[in-house]
Amino acid sequence: MTNNNNDIRVGIGYDVHKLTENRKLILGGVEIKYEKGLDGHSDADVLIHAVMDALLGAAALGDIGKHFPDSDKEYKGADSIDLLKHVGELLKNHGYAVINIDSVIAAQEPKLAPFIELMRSNISSALNIDTDRVSVKATTTERLGFEGRCEGISAQAVCSIKKAQ
Repeated sequence: MTNNNNDIRVGIGYDVHKLTENRKLILGGVEIKYEKGLDGHSDADVLIHAVMDALLGAAALGDIGKHFPDSDKEYKGADSIDLLKHVGELLKNHGYAVINIDSVIAAQEPKLAPFIELMRSNISSALNIDTDRVSVKATTTERLGFEGRCEGISAQAVCSIKKAQ
């Protein structure tokens, strides 16, 4: 079966990292002042990681672990926005264009509403798409689960892509 130019695909991504002391909190490429940050091999930006996995999955190109393994020292402390730019180029090289991205961050603290528009702008800029194609939302878990206990932060993303014309 061959693909045609109307080929539309959907992908989903999920990421979670533990909150820990002595780390910066970076979400959507925005450094947020908070007493803890996310622990991980790169900057641990769960939002960008979820977005990248959604995009890679939609194009059937694997996941971020395949492309940016935590066993590779090159990615130690990496800026996830730079990794997202790489994913955008990978999609382009495989003939795909991003239609839209919808995402949600689950965190009890800190309040993220003041940073949402900058997160949207960072994602759209990294992928060279209009900001109105990127949705970022934040929610609490009403003090339930690891997010509600402020032990970690998670993010989910869904995207649609199409074969570029």
